[in-house]
Amino acid sequence: MHGIILSELKRYVLARHGDEAWRKVLQEAGRSDTTYLASGTYPDEDTGALVAAASRLTGTAVPALLEDFGEYIAPHLLEIYAPIMRPSWRTLDVIEKTEESVHRVVRLKNPGAEPPELRAERRSPEEVVLTYASPRKLCAVAKGIGRGLAFHFGEEIEIRESACMHEGAPACVISFRKVR
Repeated sequence: MHGIILSELKRYVLARHGDEAWRKVLQEAGRSDTTYLASGTYPDEDTGALVAAASRLTGTAVPALLEDFGEYIAPHLLEIYAPIMRPSWRTLDVIEKTEESVHRVVRLKNPGAEPPELRAERRSPEEVVLTYASPRKLCAVAKGIGRGLAFHFGEEIEIRESACMHEGAPACVISFRKVR
């Protein structure tokens, strides 16, 4: 897992629940001695353990926690990757172009990071259908990032998932439709 996700998870837990919560998450996950750097690459098991611990400690179901996390990190990811995005892009443009812009750069700079494979189809000016494939099955984060992008750009979107890896599909198929 790319370290940016784990360092953002720490930032998210600290912002939502405070310093003590992050210490408890690390302890509960059996990772008390680990520091996650944005530039590092870490075992997927760390992500699973940290998310499960955060879910238990906050009483928030994993999908809801991951979606909220995605929404939370979207503005910071936009800030980090702004140099490779066009200023004219808005919510659907960012979703449509993430694979060819952000994920391409992540793969070049951090070969062990292995971001999810995204295929985006622009069905209309108001809709992008994203096919998300990853053994990590973190599609809830993708949905949350979509919500966070829309909030950042002052737009409203509708998100519908027509297929999900958690239900046996080979990939998640998520429609992001701009409502206003």
